[in-house]
Amino acid sequence: MKFPHPLTLLCGCVLLAAAASHVLPPGQYDRRDDPATGRKVVVAGTYHAVAARPVGPFQALVAIPRGMADAAAVIFFVFLIGGAFTVVDETGALRQGVDWLVRRFGHSEALVVPAASLAFALGGVLDNMKEEIIALVPVMLLLARRLGYRPVVAVAMSLGAAAVGAAFSPINPFQVGIAQQLAQLPLLSGWLFRIAFLAAALGIWIWGTWRYAARTRTPPSTQPGSTGGTLDGRRGAVLTLVLVTFAALVVGVLRFGWGFNEMAALFFAMGVVAGLVGGLGVGGTADALVAGFRSMAYAALLIGFARAIFITLEEGRIVDTIVHGLVHVPVPSPSGHAVLTLPILVPLADLLGLSRQVMVLAYQYGGGLCELFTPTNGALLAILAAAQVRYEDWLRFALPLLLTLLALGAGAIGLGVAIGLQ
Repeated sequence: MKFPHPLTLLCGCVLLAAAASHVLPPGQYDRRDDPATGRKVVVAGTYHAVAARPVGPFQALVAIPRGMADAAAVIFFVFLIGGAFTVVDETGALRQGVDWLVRRFGHSEALVVPAASLAFALGGVLDNMKEEIIALVPVMLLLARRLGYRPVVAVAMSLGAAAVGAAFSPINPFQVGIAQQLAQLPLLSGWLFRIAFLAAALGIWIWGTWRYAARTRTPPSTQPGSTGGTLDGRRGAVLTLVLVTFAALVVGVLRFGWGFNEMAALFFAMGVVAGLVGGLGVGGTADALVAGFRSMAYAALLIGFARAIFITLEEGRIVDTIVHGLVHVPVPSPSGHAVLTLPILVPLADLLGLSRQVMVLAYQYGGGLCELFTPTNGALLAILAAAQVRYEDWLRFALPLLLTLLALGAGAIGLGVAIGLQ
């Protein structure tokens, strides 16, 4: 059986959400402002029925442009980083840089997978890196193809490693950070326990990625435009500009709280300067930017369509009904998931005599690992689209590792209960 096209899948989910609004009982939780997280959170025990507001067929269609508008910041971020890296690629700097890296690794090419995976895992551990990875898809694809690896390996080394790092992180502010604040636990509590299982989880993911890469590798071929010499000054300057841009991105996000608009502006500026430094000229730079926008149109559409599912559920007043049933899929955002579910799960943990730290572990591992396969995760589908990897091909690779990681998480939770983790 052939898996449906991602757009078909997302449209089907929108229609299914509309149909569910006619079947599921509408309901809502009361919400309050939480000073610890600065967000509105649900109030446990306040779920109540509300007037039905079923979504009709035309309203479901209207949810699609509404989803595009709601996700506008992410969509324009995708367009602008796509344009910027197309400019960098047109200068030849990416290909020369990748060739240089491959030559530097020499006979140690087996280190590429663990080294790249650990770098992206660090982004997941520190800042829940997700949409930001779209900017690096062209680089990872060039590297994978130059070494004879399939595009799936490029996604696994980047998005996959970052998702695993985020799911098992002791400090991820958008998952464990918000969850511990909502559970009234000290920040960074239980960090040693989490680090131990983070190391195990990354070991499993990197081993699985390396094994798949080695098993499916084909003889690498030289890419068009590749050179056997060293980096020339012009292209070296472009690559230096790219590195400086990413350094500025990290500082901006971690220190100044940048959002997608600031990040998009930074990448746009990088693209313009790279084109001029790389010798494309004003007209050539503009042409490359347009080509990059065009190449990212599909990925941007997927993000908007994915957001339309939540818009439809919210319009039908059944988001809280589904959350009341503790389903992850309609709310793929980790921070949104925490805000909606932790106020419910924490009293449940107290009632059952479980430590709140163990309940946070259950949320973190379950919700975080779902990022690896949830079809309503717009970032996942956008990265797969940018890498030209079919969703079913990704599932064939990721599911065995995902099940292993879920078993590891379950073992961690069991151990936490046994030792009375606080």
